[in-house]
Amino acid sequence: MMRRVRRVSLCIAVLAASGCAQYYYGERGGVQVRTDVLQTNYEAADRLLQAAPLDPRRSVLVSTIVSVDRLNESSRLGRLFSEQIAGRLVQRGVPVTEVRLREQLALQPSQGELLLSRELREVSQAHDAQAVVVGTYAVSGAMVYVSLKIVNPQGNQVVAASDYALPVDDNIRGLLQGR
Repeated sequence: MMRRVRRVSLCIAVLAASGCAQYYYGERGGVQVRTDVLQTNYEAADRLLQAAPLDPRRSVLVSTIVSVDRLNESSRLGRLFSEQIAGRLVQRGVPVTEVRLREQLALQPSQGELLLSRELREVSQAHDAQAVVVGTYAVSGAMVYVSLKIVNPQGNQVVAASDYALPVDDNIRGLLQGR
C-alpha cells in the first residue's frame, strides 16, 4: 500500500512539473498565463462600436497606436494593435479606409500612420472620414495599458473610449522591442 502511495505521489509530481514548463515565470516568480491579445483587441473595438454612433456608409480611419511617452513614434505592438482593431471594425461592418494606400498621408518609415491632433481634421477631410480611431499605450513593469478613442474630426470631440490592460509577457515584450 505504501509503495502504491509513493508511485501515485511521484506521478503527480512529474505531471505537475511538466505542466508548469509551458508557463512563463515572471520576475516576481508567479505563474503567468499568456493573454489572448487578438481577442482583447477585438473586445476593445467592440466596446468602441457599442458607444459610438457611426454611419455604416461612411469610412473611419485608424491611426497607429503610439507610446504615451513618445507620441511621434510607435512600435510593432502599436502597429499590430491598430491593424487588429481596424480588422475588427471591418468585421463589424464599419468601412475602414486604408491610409497606407493613399498619397495624401505622409508616412514615416517603420512608424505607421501617426495622426497628431493638428493633423486630424485635415487628414480625415482628405479621406472623407466620419471618425478617426486614435490610441496610446503605456508600459509599466508588469502591464501594458492601452487607451483607445473614436474622435469626431469636426471639433476633435471624443465620441467613444475604451481602456484596457495586458500583462507584459515574452510575446508583448517582443512586440515592444521591435521598431
